Formats: sequence, C-alpha cells, structure tokens
Amino acid sequence: MAAFRVLIDVQKVLIKGQHSASWARWCYFASRFQYSTAYNPEEKPLGVNLSSWTFEKVLIANRGEIACRVIKTCRKMGIKTVAVHSDVDSAAVHVKMADEAVCVGPAPTSKSYLNMDAIMEAIRKTGAQAVHPGYGFLSENKEFARRLAAENVTFIGPDTHAIQAMGDKIESKLLAKKAKVNTIPGFDGVVKDADEAVRIAREIGYPVMIKASAGGGGKGMRIAWDDEETREGFRFSTQEAVSSFGDDRLLIEKFIDNPRHIEIQVLADKHGNALWLNERECSIQRRNQKVVEEAPSTFLDPETRRAMGEQAVALAKAVKYSSAGTVEFLVDSKKHFYFLEMNTRLQVEHPITECITGLDLVEEMIRVAKGYSLRYNQADVPINGWAVECRVYAEDPYKSFGLPSIGRLSQYDEPHHLPGVRVDSGIQEGSDISIYYDPMISKLVTHGGNRAEALKRMEDALDNYIIRGVTHNIPLLREVITHPRFVKGDITTKFLPEVYPDGFKGHSLTCQERNDLLVTTASLYVASQTRSHRFLNNIRVPIAKNNVKSWDLSVFLDDTSYSVVVTKLKDHFSVEVDGTKVNVSSEWNLSSPLMSVSIGDTQKTIQYKLQVLTKHAAELSKYMPEKVEEDTSSNLRSPMPGTVVTVSVKPGDMVSEGQEICVIEAMKMQNSMTAAKTAKVTSVHCKAGETVGEGDLLVQLE
Repeated sequence: MAAFRVLIDVQKVLIKGQHSASWARWCYFASRFQYSTAYNPEEKPLGVNLSSWTFEKVLIANRGEIACRVIKTCRKMGIKTVAVHSDVDSAAVHVKMADEAVCVGPAPTSKSYLNMDAIMEAIRKTGAQAVHPGYGFLSENKEFARRLAAENVTFIGPDTHAIQAMGDKIESKLLAKKAKVNTIPGFDGVVKDADEAVRIAREIGYPVMIKASAGGGGKGMRIAWDDEETREGFRFSTQEAVSSFGDDRLLIEKFIDNPRHIEIQVLADKHGNALWLNERECSIQRRNQKVVEEAPSTFLDPETRRAMGEQAVALAKAVKYSSAGTVEFLVDSKKHFYFLEMNTRLQVEHPITECITGLDLVEEMIRVAKGYSLRYNQADVPINGWAVECRVYAEDPYKSFGLPSIGRLSQYDEPHHLPGVRVDSGIQEGSDISIYYDPMISKLVTHGGNRAEALKRMEDALDNYIIRGVTHNIPLLREVITHPRFVKGDITTKFLPEVYPDGFKGHSLTCQERNDLLVTTASLYVASQTRSHRFLNNIRVPIAKNNVKSWDLSVFLDDTSYSVVVTKLKDHFSVEVDGTKVNVSSEWNLSSPLMSVSIGDTQKTIQYKLQVLTKHAAELSKYMPEKVEEDTSSNLRSPMPGTVVTVSVKPGDMVSEGQEICVIEAMKMQNSMTAAKTAKVTSVHCKAGETVGEGDLLVQLE
C-alpha cells in the first residue's frame, strides 16, 4: 500500500507541472515497487533520501548514437546527464540532449574521447556520481575504471578485475578453459615478432587468425593462409592495435573456416546472480566487422542455446562479472561452438536483445552499478518474436563492401512512422560525418512476431530511409536481407565474399522492376513539368505551346535509353513502355526524394535517380563530349578519406605489381595501397601524417 500511495502523490505533483528530475526518479522507482513480484531487501525502503537510492547525475564518456541511447534511459529514470564532446562535436545531437556538456579536447580521439585526464576533470567539474562508457573508447579500459574508483565515482560496468581478465584475449582464453568453456586451439602466449608468428602459425596449421590481445570490433585482426600473409598480418595487426587500443600485444589461434558468429548476452549483479539473455546471430560481416545481426539465430536448437548460455554464465561467474556483457562464440556446421572473446561492455547490437526480451539493458546496468540484485530469474527471460538490426554506415558498399564516406547530411529522414521500427542514431539533418570517428549513421532495428515479419519490416524501413549528402550502405543492406540464402538462414561469416565474389555491384533489376522505375520516373517528370507550367507560367516547357496530353520521352537507366510514352488522363497517367500500357498514380510530392506510387494494382515505394530527356534533347545528347577515363594503373588515388600512415616509395623507385606503396588509415583500420603494375615512380603527392580525401592523388607511375 505504501508504494501505491507514492504513485498517487507523484501523479498529483506532476499534474501541477513540477517535472523535476528528482520527481521523475520517485515516479520511476515507485512504479518498480508496484510491479515487483516479491519483496527485495536490496530495494530502498520508503522514506530514505532519494540520492542514496539512485544516481542523481551520470556522465556518458562517449558520443553519437550510444550516448543518445544512454541519455534516453537516464531521462526515463529521472537521472540528469552530462555529455562530453570534442570541439568538432560541439553541436552534436548527444550534446543537445544532455542536461550538461563539457568539451574535452580537439577532434582526434586520443586528445578528446580517450583523454582520461580531461574526462576526469569533467566529472569533477559537473559533480557526476557515475560514468557510463557506452562501447568503444574507454569502455574496456581498466585504468579508466581504476581512476574512477579512486575518485569514488561509480563505473557503470564490471570491476577492473573482470575488465582486465576478459579484455585481454590471452588471459580470457586461459580463464575460459579453466571454467570448462569450449575454446579454439591456438597459442596462449604473447607473440613477440613476425618470425615467431610464422613459427607458431606453422605449428597450429594454416589458416590462422592473428588478433590484438586487447582488441575488439574487428580491429587488429587478420587471417593468414601462408607465411607471407602471417608476416604482413603481424605488421598490420600490431599497428592497428596500437592505434585503437594503445596495446601492441598479439595472439594467434586456429582460424575456423566457414563458421557462424553467434554471441550470448549475459547480465550479472554484484550478488552472484547471472543470466543469459538468449543469442544474437552476427555472421554477416565485412573485414571482421558486423553488418547485419538478428535475434534469435535460425541455426540454434534449444539444447545448443542452453549449452552456450550456461557456458557464458559460467565464465561470467568465474570472473565475478557484474553488469551487461557479451560472450562471443564461433559455431561450426556441426553446432560445435568455441569461445571467441568476452566484451565487457554494452554491444552495438544490444537493441535486438531488448526487442525479444523486453528488457532495457542500460537500465539494468545502472541498477546493477548501484548495487541492486537482478529482478529476473532465468525462467523469466523470453524469446518474444524476432528482431533484425542493420548497421547503416556512411560508406561506399561498392568498394570492398564499404569504405568510409564523409560529408554533410543535406537531407535526412528516419522511417519512424513504420510499425515495429526502432532507429538508434546520434545525427540529424545537417550533421557532419568526419574522418575522425566511426562512420555509423544509425542502427536500424525491426521487430516482428516472426522472422518473416521482421525481415519484411526491415525491407520497408530501408526503402523509406532518406539519406542525402553522403554515400551509404543501404543498397547492400537491402540486398542482404532479401537474398534467398539469407532468407533461408544459410549464412556464415563468409556470406558477403561468397555471394558477391567480385564485390557488390548493386541490385540487378528484373524486367518488371526496370519497367516500374521507367514508368514512375517518366510520370514524375510530366507531373513536374505540368506543375511548372501551372504555377510558374514557364513558357519553356513543352506543354505550354499546344497543351498536349501525351509526351514522348527518353529515360536513361544504367547508360541505356528507353522510350516511354506518357498520356495524362483525369486523375492518373497512362504510361507505355515495351509495348505495354500501365496506369500510374501518386500524390506526386515533388519536394520529397521518396515516392509512394501505384503502378497498376501494386503500391511501390521508390528512391532512385534517373535522367529524363525529351526526344529532341535525347537526340542532341549524342553530340556531348564523353569524359575520358583516367588511367588508374598509372595514378594511385586514395579510395577513401583518411590519414597517411607510411609511404614506402620515393620518385625514381621501381615497383612491382602488388608492391605496397603506402598505408592509409581510415576509422582506425589500416589499408595497404599497392601498385597495379610494374613501373617507375615519377612523383609522390603524400607524406606520413597527412590527411587525404577520397580520390586524392597519392603516387604517379610510368
């Protein structure tokens, strides 16, 4: 009854307009009393000072979508928030959302989001009682957690022991073996140099995986199939490990060919309780980084799911883990699973677990950090429907399945209006995607009663997502989630290179899809011209002279011209292409790049760029000079924006085909630029430390 009285009192105060953070906290915790299944002695008794019951202020040591994600839950719980930001992020969405914001340095991450001194000063300045690290940056940095503890500031995550034990891949593998968790065969020590790497790789047997001991997120990882690739992989993995984690230690283990990447979400408290919250399938990857995830997995049966979950919990308990964390496994075709690593933080793909379980993982992390026991038993964790997540990146999917793209979002509209759609983002129209940070635009999530419904909702969401100003990977994402192999559930970590062995080339249109595009584009053109004549009195448009009702047009698609005839009727167009007529109607919103159109009896949502010319203009276009293609074998240009790490040649040097010329780092990933032919270096247009843009000339050969 006491809890009920608190709820009534809070509602009265809120009605009077007193929307303070402290009252919001009362409302939140009172509601938690209302639906608690049993009395929990860890919960605060009524009448105790609220400041000892929860955090009053939390600093989020991160940026972008994950900072916004944490702020939303803090706001729900009535907790004030502090954002930190670099100077170039001063107008970022997470900065605007937070109650307070502190600049912690210039754009480079080493001087801002990884600058522990600056962040500690921000904590002191704002009086934040706790820090949520998000993912990446300092989220798995034991030194940061130690410094927070020394200042009596709560780290919303595991303690330093668990971070060190699980953050170090060598130590975590030894602990996993001790906890009777299945592990991958490999070398458990630190690899000293390239020669030792080759010796170890030969002993294990090729192929092998070389990876950073302190790494995560696919950085510092290389697959080697022979001695030469082992030496090269050792070099690049070492450099990426230093750049991303400040730790150059590497380990080598057997590479399991054609596996699935399946991970188990765990949640544990400080009282010895731990749960597994089902699995996430993360096999669709490029360069060891996830692109599409789903929960649950089509591959696991209940017995395998339980075995993986129990081993994940056993590992968490072995290191006295508390907070949300993820145990990642590789699973072979026989459903044998092997421990890969444990991420002692919130995962990028956590929303799909939230969708199928109904839990708010950020809320649970905050509660655990404050000392509360878990509110659930293992039997309370459901699998409610199906959820899919697509990582929407500012990158060119036609280049190695996604090389970073930078620019300003000139037009941006998320598909929130569709059912079962969730968009976690930290950007808005006008935001800049820079070379300094991860190029993620958002996490697009759909939830349905089953997998088919979730995938159909994802298809509709991708079709309705408007992004202009940067190149993005939505074409690739849509192809993946509609591909027959993916729909069937026949996937491994090699899905992309197997399905697109020559790289992603875009969608191959069927005849029907091609004709739908042609008739829609031609109709839109006529609607635009009609509007121009009607409202602008534009005498240059064809209909101004004779008030004609039929137009002969040439529509260009993939460098091919198609003849389309459009006839305007009372409330729609009759359009003829390839000898077939079809009725086309729409509201013809000419200001939107998104077109909802009825073609015959079918409703379509279309985003596409095509060129439309009148017959006369099409005839004249053949006299336009053609652009001469550049000899790309002689001019080496940067395929992406980034920073030059090393330059290995100078004018006058002779290089062989495939020889490394320079290394470009983009978003913490290093890419080797090689010669396309045997030639002489005539000029070098870059040097180490310089920033280059996409298409910038690096080296000329003859």
